[in-house]
Amino acid sequence: MKRYLALDLGAESGRAVLGSFDGNTVGIEEIHRFPNEPVRASDGMHWDVLRLWHEIQRGIRATAAAGITTLDGVGLDTWGVDFGLFGEGGSLLANPFHYRDSRTDGMLDEVFRIVSADEIYAATGIQFMQINSLFQLFAASQRTPKLLALAENLLTMPDLFHYWLTGVMANEFTNATTTQMFNPITGDWAWPVLEKLGLPSRIFGKVIQPGTVLGQLKPELLFGLKSATVIAPAGHDTGSAVAAIQMTPQTVYISSGTWSLMGAEVPGPIINAEARRLNFTNEGGVGGTIRLLKNIMGMWLLQGCKRQWAASGREYDYATLVAMAKTEPVLTAIIDPDHPSFLHPDDMTAAIREYCANTGQFIPQDPADFVQIILESLALKYRYVVASLSVLTGETYTDIRAVGGGARNRTLNQFTADASGCHVTAGPIEATALGNVAMQMVATGAVASVSEARAIIDRSFPTEVFQPRDRAVWDSAYIRMKQMIGGGAAAGRS
Repeated sequence: MKRYLALDLGAESGRAVLGSFDGNTVGIEEIHRFPNEPVRASDGMHWDVLRLWHEIQRGIRATAAAGITTLDGVGLDTWGVDFGLFGEGGSLLANPFHYRDSRTDGMLDEVFRIVSADEIYAATGIQFMQINSLFQLFAASQRTPKLLALAENLLTMPDLFHYWLTGVMANEFTNATTTQMFNPITGDWAWPVLEKLGLPSRIFGKVIQPGTVLGQLKPELLFGLKSATVIAPAGHDTGSAVAAIQMTPQTVYISSGTWSLMGAEVPGPIINAEARRLNFTNEGGVGGTIRLLKNIMGMWLLQGCKRQWAASGREYDYATLVAMAKTEPVLTAIIDPDHPSFLHPDDMTAAIREYCANTGQFIPQDPADFVQIILESLALKYRYVVASLSVLTGETYTDIRAVGGGARNRTLNQFTADASGCHVTAGPIEATALGNVAMQMVATGAVASVSEARAIIDRSFPTEVFQPRDRAVWDSAYIRMKQMIGGGAAAGRS
C-alpha cells in the first residue's frame, strides 16, 4: 500500500488528506482540517501564514499519530497569485498579503502607463485582474520599496511552504503561470515586462514542473514518521483539481469553490487578439498542458452574503441557503459575477442590491432572492465561458465536469446544464486533494502517467450526471448577461 499526504490549502480552510493506493484504486481520508481566515493589520489584509504553518505541522503529527510510519510522498497546493518575499538567510521579510487587500486598487492603470496591456498579455497570456501577482509586486515597489530592496527570493504560497518543509527554494510551474509574470511560450519569466516595471530580476528563481521531487521532509518535521519525500504537485489548487479528472477535447471543467475556474485543457497557450478581448488566461497544467480558463467569482458571492447575514444575527449554513433556491429558473434579475463591485465590498448584499437597482432590475430582499440571483447568474456566466472557449479553440463543447466543493450544489449543477445545453458531470468533490495525490503517484512511479492516474481516480469515486432541460427559457437572460459583460462571445457560438 502506497501512502501520500496531500496538504490542501483553500481560501476558507485547509486540510491534511491521506491518500492510499493499493495498485488498483485510490482512497482518501481527511486527517486534519483547520480554518484559514485573513487578518487585518495596520498596513492591510494578510494571510495568517504562521498559523497555517502551525496547522500544517499538526497535520503531519496527526498522520504519524494515525499509525503511519512512512509516507511515499508529501505535497502541498494552494490558491494562486499571493507570495512571500524572502531575504538574507532565507527569512520571510513580511507576512504575505491577501489578494483581496485594497493596495492593488488602481494598480492596473499605474502599470499600463509604463507597459501596455497588449504587451503584458502577449508576454504572459493571463487574464487581467488586480489581484494578480504582477500588480501586487508593483504595488510593493511603490509603497514599500525599501522592503523590496531587501528581498532575495519570491516564493508563491505553495513554494513558500515547500521551502519550509524541505529547505529547497523553487518556483513550481502551475503557480508561476498565475502570477502574470511568466511567459508560457518561452517557458521562462517575462523578463522584458519585469525590467520595464523596475521589478528586481534576482528574486525570480528556477521554475520546476509538477511532479518534481524536492527532497526529504526535514528531520524536525517527521514527528514520529520514519521518512517522507516531499514532491511538488500542481501547486495551484485548480491545477491539482484538473489533474484528477478525465476529459475529452469536448469537455470543459469547472473547479467550483470560492472562485469558479472554468476552462479547457489545451496542448499549448492560446495568446491572440481574441483571447485578449475575451480576457482569458493561460495557466500551466500537468503533463505539458495549458489550462485555458476564466476566473469567475463563484461562491464568494454567497459567502459574502452569508457573512453579512451572520453579522445581523441571521446564521445560515450553505446547505440551508442553497435549499432556498427554486429548482426551476426565475431569472427576475441577474448580475455579472465578475463586476468589480463584488471583489471586496464591505457589504455584499448591498453591492448586489445596488447593481440590480443600477441596471433597472428586481431588487432582492430576502436571502432566497439573493441565492436565486447568484446561482442563475453563475449558470449564465458559465454558458458565456463555454461559448467563448468555442470561439478560441474551434471545439464544440458538449460536456462540463464540475469538481470541488461547489459541485455539491445540485441546483447550480442543473442550472448550468440547462443554461449551457451541456451534460454536467459532478465529482469528485475532493478533486484538488486527489490531483495532488495523483502527481505524487506519478513522481514516485506508482503509476506510469497522468492519464493512468486519472483513470484510477475516475473508477474510484462516484459522479452524478445532470442532463440539460429547456435551454430556450434562459436565452433572453443570456442576452442581458452578454450586454452586461460588454459584447460577449462571437455570434453563432452561444
